[in-house]
Amino acid sequence: MQHERPRPAQELRICYLAYPTSLTLQSANAIQTWSTLRELRRLAPDTLALIPRKWREPSRFAEIGAVHLLRPGIGRLSRFHKSTLLYYLEHSVWAWMCLGYLLLERARGRRYAVVYVRQVVLAAWWAGLLGRLLGARVIYEAHDWETTNPSRAKEPWARGLLHLLDRLALTRSAAVASLTQQFLDELARLGWQPPRSAVIPDAYDAEIYAPQPRDAAREALGFERTTFVVAYAGMTFAHRGLERLIDAWAAARLPDAQLVLVGGRPREVAALRAQAAALGCDTIRFVAPQPQVVVARYLAAADVLALPDTVTDVTASPLKLFEYLAMGRPIICVDLPALREVVDETAARFVRRGDVADLRAALAELAADRQRRERMGQAARRLAQQWTYTERARRILALCAAVAAG
Repeated sequence: MQHERPRPAQELRICYLAYPTSLTLQSANAIQTWSTLRELRRLAPDTLALIPRKWREPSRFAEIGAVHLLRPGIGRLSRFHKSTLLYYLEHSVWAWMCLGYLLLERARGRRYAVVYVRQVVLAAWWAGLLGRLLGARVIYEAHDWETTNPSRAKEPWARGLLHLLDRLALTRSAAVASLTQQFLDELARLGWQPPRSAVIPDAYDAEIYAPQPRDAAREALGFERTTFVVAYAGMTFAHRGLERLIDAWAAARLPDAQLVLVGGRPREVAALRAQAAALGCDTIRFVAPQPQVVVARYLAAADVLALPDTVTDVTASPLKLFEYLAMGRPIICVDLPALREVVDETAARFVRRGDVADLRAALAELAADRQRRERMGQAARRLAQQWTYTERARRILALCAAVAAG
């Protein structure tokens, strides 16, 4: 029997559903969603993106042709009764609103063979019921277990609901796009293997993150040319191991060196400042959150880039890792199997998770060996080539074509 070949991207209509935490790209979740959609629509212009928005709320997603459906706003009631369950209800209502919109699209003669979903509640509804009502196949882009999500519903009786959300999204979807092979291996151990799966890690924006001359970046930012600079950049500092990085930095006592921390929320920055002061460490520079183009300049000014920890483990695919690689700088990286899927020891000095002494040793080693840093930086740039958002979009389209072909 002859198998049907996957449809070319220009013939395959995809609907992409997402619920970004910021429409103005003030979160990693939103940046990843926006950048992925931008490249998807470049490669497959018929891709329909549905995004929720409050009435007249500013949105960068309009720039890439996303369609905004009114956000139900049920989650705002949590100011009166704090519970993530209200957001689950909001996401559920919005999932049905998307069905209504797509049924209208079908009445206009526009059918979507694949619905690609990037949020667990939406995925549970679409994989469990709505996809069949529409006659479309569902792909779920899994970022973590909802049962371990720090923002999950905390009510004891809701544990069964969390399990149900994960099970529907992960086992009823036509395919699961995972950020890591580690997560797919965990699904296999549980017997939760989806009908089809693909590893599609995060990526970096090649229009922003690319090698820049170190000296020019330093001159623009006020760094001395001879100073050994280690940098970290992130929108939030919580659960990223930065308190251990500061401990290791203070213990290393590197001469003519500076640690630069870019971003963070005010309360997180205040806590780290207090920690540095208590350690008598005055070689740490805190930089307020900056636009991505300015963040890239700080990364370019550094000799080494640090990733001391991640929030997750088997699903770890932090945007900063890909951005660090793109800048062509050596990386001090927490040693997790999921991260080794992206970077290896040619570009990273891996450190044991939670081990301050190992982190201190890594700082000292790289500070003392400029030639090693140069070799690692070149290797980082070579590894980066496969992790652009354009390549990510191609991987998504290939999975969608395979699912549509059955």
